Amino acid sequence: MLDLPEYPWQLLAPYKATAAQHPEGVVDLSIGAPVDPTPDVIQDALRSAANWPGYPGSSGTDALREAIASWYHRRRDVSGLGVEHIAATVGSKEFIAWLPVLLGLGPDDVIVYPTVAYPTYDIGAKIVGATSVTADALDELDEHTRARVKLVWLNSPANPTGIVQDAATMRAIVDDARQLGAVVASDECYAELGWDAWEDTPIPSILHDSVSGGDLTGLLSVYSLSKQSNMAGYRAAFVAGDAQLIAALINLRSHTGMVVPGPIQHAMIAALSDDQHVVDQKARYRSRRQQLLTALVAAGLSVEHSEAGLYLWVRDPAVTEPTADDSWALVDRFAQAGMLVGPGVFYSAAGNGYIRLSLTATDDDIHQAVARLTTV
Repeated sequence: MLDLPEYPWQLLAPYKATAAQHPEGVVDLSIGAPVDPTPDVIQDALRSAANWPGYPGSSGTDALREAIASWYHRRRDVSGLGVEHIAATVGSKEFIAWLPVLLGLGPDDVIVYPTVAYPTYDIGAKIVGATSVTADALDELDEHTRARVKLVWLNSPANPTGIVQDAATMRAIVDDARQLGAVVASDECYAELGWDAWEDTPIPSILHDSVSGGDLTGLLSVYSLSKQSNMAGYRAAFVAGDAQLIAALINLRSHTGMVVPGPIQHAMIAALSDDQHVVDQKARYRSRRQQLLTALVAAGLSVEHSEAGLYLWVRDPAVTEPTADDSWALVDRFAQAGMLVGPGVFYSAAGNGYIRLSLTATDDDIHQAVARLTTV
C-alpha cells in the first residue's frame, strides 16, 4: 500500500468548526471550487450528446482534439497543433498525479516542481518512489541531482501565488531541461485569468514558439476547463505537446481505461468554441477580486503576487520571520471572523506565514467577507 500523507484539507476541520459559529455562518474561501452555473451552451451540448452507447477513445474524438487545437491557436497564440499533439484527460489533477507513472519514472529519478506549489506534483513523485525537489530554476540544483532529473513541472499562472512566468524565463528552463533529457510539463489551467499587467496580454504557453523554439520535443501543456468554464464537475481537461509523448500516453491510457466520457467530450467542444462565457465569468471574478483585495489592504494585510488565477496570496506584514505556526495563526484569525482560508504551509515551507484566499465564492459571500475583514 502506498504511504501517502493525509489529504491536507482535512486539517482545516477545526477551523471550519470555529468559522461555522459565526452568527451568519461560514464564508468558505479555502478551496477554488467554482460556484457559478455551468454556461447554458455547455449544458445544452451535454444533453444533446446523452445518447452515447459506445466506448469513446482514450485520445478524445478528432472533433474534440481539433477544437482544442483551434483554441490554442485562437487564445494562446500556439500554431501548428494537429490531433496527434493532443489528448483528452479526466481532469488535470488526475493527469498531474499519474504523469510520472505514464512516463515510467521510478526511484532513481528526480522530479522538479516550483518552490511554492500545488501538492499534487509531489504526490506524483511519491506514487512512483521518485525523489521530488523544489526549485524555480534548474541551475539551483547540484550536479548529482541535475543528472537524475527526468520531469520538470512548470506552473504559470501559479497556484497558490498567482505568479506568471514570462516567455524568457520559461525558455531558459526548457533549454536547461533539454540538455538533461528531461520532459517539461507546464500546468497552465489559469491562463485565461490574467489580472493587472496580464489583463490584456496573453500569458505564455510552453508550446508557444517563444518558449519552445518551434520544437515541441519533450514538452507538454496541461489545461483544464474547470475554472474558466465552471466545469469542475465534468472533469474536463487535456494535454498537448510532443506527438511521440502523446501517442505513448494515449496507448497506456487505452490499456488502463482512462477515458473522458463521450458526452463530456461533446460538452468540451462547446466550451472551447465559445469565448463569450469565459469573458463573462472573468468579469465576475474580476469584481470579486477587487473587492477582496481592497478590503484585505484596508485590514492591514499584504497581498503579494496574485497577478493571475483565482487566488490572493496574503500575509501579515507585521510578521517578519514567519513560521508554519504563523500561517495557522492567520487561518485562526480569519476563522474567528467566520471565514475559512487555506494555510500557505500546504504549499511547502516557503509558504510559511501566508494564507490563500479563493475568489470562487458567491457575490453574497464575497460581500460578507469584505464586511468581516474589518474584524480580522
